[in-house]
Amino acid sequence: MKKVLVLEDESSIRSFIVINLRRAGYDVIEAETGEDALERLKENPDTRVALLDIMLPGIDGFEVCRRIRVTNSKIGIIMLSARSQEMDKVTGLMTGADDYVTKPFSPAELTARVDALFRRAGGESAPESNVIRQDPFLLNTRNRTLEKNGQRIKLTQVEYSIMKTFMENPGKALSREEILDMVWGRDYFGELKIVDVNIRRLRLKIEDNVQNPVYITTVWGYGYKWGF
Repeated sequence: MKKVLVLEDESSIRSFIVINLRRAGYDVIEAETGEDALERLKENPDTRVALLDIMLPGIDGFEVCRRIRVTNSKIGIIMLSARSQEMDKVTGLMTGADDYVTKPFSPAELTARVDALFRRAGGESAPESNVIRQDPFLLNTRNRTLEKNGQRIKLTQVEYSIMKTFMENPGKALSREEILDMVWGRDYFGELKIVDVNIRRLRLKIEDNVQNPVYITTVWGYGYKWGF
């Protein structure tokens, strides 16, 4: 079952989202508050994607995202915001979200984002049976995990996809556009900024010194390179 959680306190917007996702074949779980959303996720642990509004009564969408990520690195998370400020986007991604959508948005755009994230969360494809070893890292593509020096590093599905892209292309400079296509898909509607913020988040997890990264290096004016 393709389960999606929709957290939105405005009933008219929530109904609009729910109707369109159900038309696209999703089983939608609705929540009006952050507290309600966390409870519904406990009741529905097989939920693959969560859409979280930022501005909410009680705990906001950023805090809901943080709490989800403490126990669940696999679920895909999309932040919904009526504000388009750059810091809102960055804050959402740095708290563990995979994507963001700024209101107002079209049904086609939202559905495409959910479809792409659902695929990355493993909802429509069989896992591969292989490992990629590049010391000190070991990427297991069967169970979609990463180890560094034998220690498991907790990754979101987007972070895993970025690592897999890099480790399959060691020493190759990849443009932001190439990374966006390979990780988010060619039909992705979003901005290149999402690549930069996710790589910043990934560096916090894998680099010994984030200020002087040696594994994911920046190719100025172009993109990034896996430094092997």
